[in-house]
Amino acid sequence: MGHSYDLAIVGAGICGLASALAAAKRGKRVVIIDRDAQSNGASVRNFGFVTVTGQKQGETWERAYKSASIWRDIAPKAGIPVLHDGLLVTAQRPEAVGVLEEFAATEMGRDCTLLTAEQTKAKAPMLGQKAVLGGLWSPHEARVEPRQALPRLAQYLEASCGVEFRWSTAVTGVSAETVATTTGTIRAESVIVCPGPDIATLYPERLASYNLRLCKLQMLRVAPQPPEWKLPGAIMSDLSLVRYEGYTGCAASKVLRARLEREQPQWLAHGIHLIVVQGADGSLVVGDSHHYATTPDPFAPAVVEDLIMEEAGRMLQLANPRVIERWTGIYPSAPDRTAFIDTPEDGVRLLVVSSGTGMSTAFALGEETIASLYGAAA
Repeated sequence: MGHSYDLAIVGAGICGLASALAAAKRGKRVVIIDRDAQSNGASVRNFGFVTVTGQKQGETWERAYKSASIWRDIAPKAGIPVLHDGLLVTAQRPEAVGVLEEFAATEMGRDCTLLTAEQTKAKAPMLGQKAVLGGLWSPHEARVEPRQALPRLAQYLEASCGVEFRWSTAVTGVSAETVATTTGTIRAESVIVCPGPDIATLYPERLASYNLRLCKLQMLRVAPQPPEWKLPGAIMSDLSLVRYEGYTGCAASKVLRARLEREQPQWLAHGIHLIVVQGADGSLVVGDSHHYATTPDPFAPAVVEDLIMEEAGRMLQLANPRVIERWTGIYPSAPDRTAFIDTPEDGVRLLVVSSGTGMSTAFALGEETIASLYGAAA
């Protein structure tokens, strides 16, 4: 009996879409199955911030660097605006300047520029004037609006790459060559399962071996700022320098952490660091926090929001600080790796980003997953 498809992909988040793009580039006939009516999980609940600088040294950084170039290639084809480029990491304490200096001297810092306090303020005039001792500018980053980017990427895959979508269809079982769904059985030569935070339904025993927990994050959208209030790129603060593994590998990061534990213990307790990005309408996406549990609760406490906004207000002179939207996101997190590609059986791959780096690394991971099924690209 012939196969209807070369490849079936379970999950239409960024990992599923990235895998479909990589497969379509090889001329594969692809179907994507998702239980929701549109991409609705972590892939649309993030900053849309394709982060390179600050990613863990080695394969995570390499994947992010590669994924950023794929984003830049695919965005204009799919009608996805890149809203701003680059990242400005600001330092509010001498210890943070030390982290940036140490980072800039590594191989990962080679295209980045260390800035004085004056240069940092010139780059971002809306920074709180007292708060800035220096900065680091990275040119690698790109920012898209995820709630716009995911549907447009899906539309592009359907219209231009011949990828078929089965929305509002739950997958109940997978074996090599067949995918059982709530709307019938799909036959495919290979299957990629991109489960996101659903680590209980498909291959639970394989997923259990990675010691995954779920991470809940809280994020905010702040009202549009005036037209002249325009971020030069994404903005981060000292708290990011003890959170992102590209910086925590620096000896100076431990010194900074010791000071932050004295000065901002509540922020660290809630896993808060600051990222601020800007939308086309001038609004800001601000976050985020990190709380870990087997099943995170659905609640978004105001105390966490207040701490995030306090940090934002310390760093930026917000013309309009009103919060106009709030949400939570959930993603799987592993203690020892940012992502993995598992082979539960021949012809089947499990692709999981086990950290908050999906938007930043998924395009490269999709290519790796397709290469593991079909061999290296010609």
